[in-house]
Amino acid sequence: MLEIKIPGGEEFRLENLVMDFNGTMAIDGILLPGVKRRLDTLAKDLKLHVITADTFGRVKGALKDTPCHITILPEGDQDTAKLEFVKSLGADHVVAFGNGRNDALMLEAAALGVAVLMNEGIARETLFAANIVVPNIIDALDLLLNPLRLKATLRR
Repeated sequence: MLEIKIPGGEEFRLENLVMDFNGTMAIDGILLPGVKRRLDTLAKDLKLHVITADTFGRVKGALKDTPCHITILPEGDQDTAKLEFVKSLGADHVVAFGNGRNDALMLEAAALGVAVLMNEGIARETLFAANIVVPNIIDALDLLLNPLRLKATLRR
């Protein structure tokens, strides 16, 4: 569990990290360099979940030796499926990362929603649903590895 107290604000007790795959952790189905090492470190404190449409069909291979649970969603109502997944974990204990329109509801429901702006861009709905926006997955993961960054950004 990660416990993070924001001065003048929230106190996060995070147990689960829920991430979209394509456009968030990977580009064209290829996991970005440095992600696996950070996930291995975060797995000591958080349960890791990847929930994805797996557009390129590469998620299982890309995350083969990574300590995370993978959920591949069928077509249709993926935004609702991601929301229900976050709720099933206890949204108050979830940090969620995403970039697509189908990630907006889960980012809004999570205790901490992080929009990741990479090569695919970011859906407007997701941008406005997030607590924080970062330029890439490395910066998103590093927020959790270095929680003083969260304090600096979210303090009142």
